[in-house]
Amino acid sequence: MSERRVVLTGMGVVTPIGNDVPTFWQSLIAGRSGISRFTAFDSTDFACKIAGEVKDFEPGKSFKNPKSAKRTDRFTQFAMAGAKMALEDCGIDLDRVDHNRFGVILGSGIGGLASMEEECQRLLERGPSRVSPFTIAMMISNMASGIVSMEYDLRGPNMCIVTACATANNSMGEAWRIIKFGDADVFIAGGCEATITPLGIAGFSAMKAVSFRNDEPERACRPFDRDRDGFIMSEGAGIMILEEYEHAKRRGAQIYCEITGYGCTGDAYHMTAPMPEGEGAARAMKIAMDHGKVNPEDIDYINAHATSTGLGDICETKAIKSALGDHAKKTMVSATKSMTGHLLGAAGGVELAACALAIKHGIVPPTINLENPDPECDLDCVPNVAREAKLKTVISNSFGFGGHNATLLIKAMD
Repeated sequence: MSERRVVLTGMGVVTPIGNDVPTFWQSLIAGRSGISRFTAFDSTDFACKIAGEVKDFEPGKSFKNPKSAKRTDRFTQFAMAGAKMALEDCGIDLDRVDHNRFGVILGSGIGGLASMEEECQRLLERGPSRVSPFTIAMMISNMASGIVSMEYDLRGPNMCIVTACATANNSMGEAWRIIKFGDADVFIAGGCEATITPLGIAGFSAMKAVSFRNDEPERACRPFDRDRDGFIMSEGAGIMILEEYEHAKRRGAQIYCEITGYGCTGDAYHMTAPMPEGEGAARAMKIAMDHGKVNPEDIDYINAHATSTGLGDICETKAIKSALGDHAKKTMVSATKSMTGHLLGAAGGVELAACALAIKHGIVPPTINLENPDPECDLDCVPNVAREAKLKTVISNSFGFGGHNATLLIKAMD
């Protein structure tokens, strides 16, 4: 039996810089920031007043029964919108596929935080009898994957992976693994997140993890810049259709790229900080390259995790140097979070979309706000302006609190 190959045939994104793929892509290559003062709640008492909010989002449009949206948290609503877009983009006829071999792996780093806060307040103010019977179903992180599968009657492997900011990459990587193993032919995979809430902002602010550059929202997220002061919390979803190559070819599907490698490691080091030399992240990249049967000099571009934190950006730079050796300085690296902010559990999905589109269009998105490069982040970080480049082999990195590292490697189709 020949080795099963996995390709990307559809994508859907909901982001602060666009609620569809064309708008998202045009914003990326234009270097447009989606960061602003948040409007979800009163910011008066909060040290951080900026975030990457999804704007003009209508959740009911993504459900067959629009009323169903009211029984779900915002993170699930984002997942539904992304899944619908991805299915439409891939052009698959659901009446002509085996639903028992069509899976869903959608993760969320935190899940229904807004629902938890709202119902907790109701409990404290009005008593336990007034808590919604949908509370638990709206809160739990696996509900996005469950609801998407129910909406489209997809009965293949179904799960939710929670690895903080590595969630979406792990979700897509495990879908890749299951398809290669032969237990499914198609997956809806990726991540979704909606944590721009009082508790979310307050919690990350207390950690000193986010930027407090409130007077310059669009310039606040500045990966690899010496004046960076923390990440920007964002929300949304990045949902991909992963499909076995022969299955996709038989139905004449468009193919964006092939997923050829997936590296998954743990730091076993610290709750929130990466290993100082980026050893775990480097191992993830090396494993992905081994799977993809490529050498360091084959890597054309890396979409970095690079969140705009002091320690994180330096550690990832060291990890890239360790994984790629002398070729690291010749590899283009950019941080699209400089525009989207950090979508936490959804980040990897949105960033894999950026990588696939970069291959398709031959353009590398920039790292905006890179005005004074940190001497310790001395790679080719594609500062401020998108760059035309023919790309064949691309890496997308995602790393999460708890020491989770997940790298995907994709290739242009021959």
